[in-house]
Order: sequence, then C-alpha cells, then structure tokens
Amino acid sequence: MSIIEIKDKLLAKNILCSLFGHKFIITRNITGHFKEYECVHCHLELTNDEKGHKIFLTPEHREINETLISFYQKRHPAA
Repeated sequence: MSIIEIKDKLLAKNILCSLFGHKFIITRNITGHFKEYECVHCHLELTNDEKGHKIFLTPEHREINETLISFYQKRHPAA
C-alpha cells in the first residue's frame, strides 16, 4: 500500500477533515526540532522530516524517532 492510498483512505474516513482540513495536536516531542502530530478527528499521524516538513508517520519513521529520542536522552541527561 502506497502513501497516497493511505492518505486517500484516511481522508475519506472523516468528512470533517476532508471539508475543513485536519486539526493537528502535538502528541510527542522527540527533540526541540522533531515532533509527532495527530489529527484530533481522523487520527492521522505525522512527523517532521530532516527539512522540517510534515510527513506521514510510517513504521520506519517511528523507529527513527525512537533512535533520536535515545540519542537525545544520552546527550541531555535529566538533571
């Protein structure tokens, strides 16, 4: 299943998002620059890429975010 097919299914799932657009909230701060977002209505999950654009949160990107969290926590230990 391609990203375009995933997007089409999620947009068709909720009429509010297809008419008015998504309402994203931050679900998790990865670092100061990377975050994970989720739509309140249709639960579409997004994250930032290396250029700062929002992209779909695939299993590969979720694994990358987990690695970033572990690196970030090692470099910035809790006080």
